[in-house]
Amino acid sequence: MNRAFSRKKDKTWMHTPEALSKHYIPYNAKFLGSTEVEQPKGTEVVRDAVRKLKFARHIKKSEGQKIPKVELQISIYGVKILEPKTKEVQHNCQLHRISFCADDKTDKRIFTFICKDSESNKHLCYVFDSEKCAEEITLTIGQAFDLAYRKFLESGGKDVETRKQIAGLQKRIQDLETENMELKNKVQDLENQLRITQVSTPPAGSVTPKSPSTDIFDMIPFSPVSHQSSVPTHNGMQPPPIPSRSNEIKRDLFGAEPFDPFNCGAGDFPPDIQSKLDEMQEGFKMGLTLEGTVFCLDPLDSRC
Repeated sequence: MNRAFSRKKDKTWMHTPEALSKHYIPYNAKFLGSTEVEQPKGTEVVRDAVRKLKFARHIKKSEGQKIPKVELQISIYGVKILEPKTKEVQHNCQLHRISFCADDKTDKRIFTFICKDSESNKHLCYVFDSEKCAEEITLTIGQAFDLAYRKFLESGGKDVETRKQIAGLQKRIQDLETENMELKNKVQDLENQLRITQVSTPPAGSVTPKSPSTDIFDMIPFSPVSHQSSVPTHNGMQPPPIPSRSNEIKRDLFGAEPFDPFNCGAGDFPPDIQSKLDEMQEGFKMGLTLEGTVFCLDPLDSRC
């Protein structure tokens, strides 16, 4: 199908778009748990998962353990599963990772959805037991998915354009840094040539000093008032080397340190959003399937 959201029967949405966009819709339910599944969609896939988790719940119930209660917060940003009292987030399922959602059309309590885990990339099936509002919760997730997909289409182009502008700025900065480095090298060469000229050429009108007399060992006698000569001496000594600028802090012509786009802090530039956009596009492209089905197929299940 061309639409990112699909359902077998067209039904009216349960909430206003503002309620899901600016706030969230809370629901209370019992959390049977989650289990890994092989496929992102399919009635048989979720039916097997529900059977498996129901069986595990019956075992825990026989051992005196209660099924934990949770609060679901549904919005365009995802489905959060929280502990009702402390509001601690146990799971945060983003909508573009949810591919299949179904409710039990017989007892109106059991509903489930398949979500791709953000860390392991495995498909997990979450199963819940609500009080007669399984279908409403399923439709709310479907509406949130539909709104989130529309929002992605509206803002996705802007994000892509922003990313292109950032890439263009980074390329421009690299070009300016290369040009700046070339100019610095030229300035350094000119400075070196100027120093050599000043050393080898005496000032106009000055008298060239005579070479000082030497002792019997061909050494220049020490004089406390004489200055060190930068001209090569007769004993083979070389003039002191011209100080190198390589040890200085690399700065541009205005005294500022050059910007390095590949060695900047995390706050200097926005992070690359390409992978996130690709992931969301892939998830929304797969779409969300809502389906009403039958999970209670035997006497044991019918008593859940």
